[in-house]
Amino acid sequence: MNTTLAVLLLYVALITCLGVSIGRRAKGAADFFVAGRRMGPGLLCATLLAANIGAGSTVFAASLGYEDGLAAWWWVGSAGVGTLVLAIWVGPRIWRVAKAHSLFTAGDYLEHRYGPSVRAAMAVLLWLASLSILAGQLIAMAWILEVVAGTPRWVGAVAGGAVMTAYFAAGGLVSSAWVNMVQLMVLMGGFLVAAPLAVGAAGGLGELFAAGGASPGTADPGRLRFWANGGSGWPYLTLLAPAFIASPGILQKAFGARDERTVRVGLAAAALVLMLFAFLPVALGMAARVLAPDLADTETALPVVLATAVPAWVGLLGLAAVLSAEISSADAILFMLSTSLSKDLYKRFVAPDASDRQVLRASRWAAVAGGGGGVALAVLLPTVGASLAIFYSLLSVSLFVPLMAGLHSRRPGVPEALSSVVAGGAALLAATLAGAGGKMPPTLWGLAAAAAAYGGVFLARRWARRRGRDMR
Repeated sequence: MNTTLAVLLLYVALITCLGVSIGRRAKGAADFFVAGRRMGPGLLCATLLAANIGAGSTVFAASLGYEDGLAAWWWVGSAGVGTLVLAIWVGPRIWRVAKAHSLFTAGDYLEHRYGPSVRAAMAVLLWLASLSILAGQLIAMAWILEVVAGTPRWVGAVAGGAVMTAYFAAGGLVSSAWVNMVQLMVLMGGFLVAAPLAVGAAGGLGELFAAGGASPGTADPGRLRFWANGGSGWPYLTLLAPAFIASPGILQKAFGARDERTVRVGLAAAALVLMLFAFLPVALGMAARVLAPDLADTETALPVVLATAVPAWVGLLGLAAVLSAEISSADAILFMLSTSLSKDLYKRFVAPDASDRQVLRASRWAAVAGGGGGVALAVLLPTVGASLAIFYSLLSVSLFVPLMAGLHSRRPGVPEALSSVVAGGAALLAATLAGAGGKMPPTLWGLAAAAAAYGGVFLARRWARRRGRDMR
């Protein structure tokens, strides 16, 4: 076993022990689901950042930087934009509803607003979709172990799955929030140190912007384009911003805030940090393009540059930072999986009379099942990017319209919500299979169809009610 691998495994063992230890504080469902609604702005910001900076924000963002240059900022930057909208507009509003009605999950809110059928449909859909993004985090962990120690991908996926399942199942949000604080310090420290050193090793900013033409070493002015280049650019807003506004995992963390001010300050701070952080993995990916121009798989760009292009201690810190990012995001996804299965399905439909202890036990078993499903999918899916696209697309087209419309009007009901989900999913699938894109990405087709179905059914029902009254 080499020294780098030994130190990484020791770090993983320490944060696992920390999570299990803190998890003993979780005495009931309120602690497990919303940390007793006691989180302040700092802790809320930290757990949101640690959850949101994962495989997509590190390994995949660096891969996009390797391929497309500066325009890759929009991958993480769009998440920051969505989080800022959540802080200013949606978050405080839905927190007030959750506080007033003792809601623990996004599913609780959907039932409160629409009814049990919408809750059940969303729970099943999001449970299946969440497995794909969990797989993405495990694939990224596996890349690290493959670069550092040459281990097969399935070994890395199993190891990562075991770690995040162990400490999350112990205490839910109350343990993951404090572990996330430690992970965030390692994550930010690693990237802030590694990025400038990697850029320097690549010859400075001039070399980064020049690299990446038709052949290695040729100039490509497109790498200076911020708004769009290659497959990257502002269209990522349509994929990521709605998903980060309506994400059940983020909303549930916000439910754990102690007051409305905490929601605003914690979310806004997380949004601003995300938008600044977005430059770091892109810079590392662009540096990897100069230092290793012939990578067979661009998703190895980040671990390769950290393992080979910077001083050993910096590379170790950077790899620990990436590992922190993947594990912290993975436990946030387990958060969605376990609460969806235990609270939205088990407690609501299978065992309505279940005690607090039984719901807590079901949550832990759901976390184990979700971890196992994520590991299995990580072995089957080819890349991090493929898994992330599945999740964010489904989340945006299924949940965004019912959530936003439901917060601002009490008049639409179950038919509007369910028709929105069906129409959005069908349009997303059709646009993807047909290769629709260009100025109208598949996710935007799905959002447009969801909004049209929601509004169309509402108007049709309103017309039918009026006609019925006129006939009487």
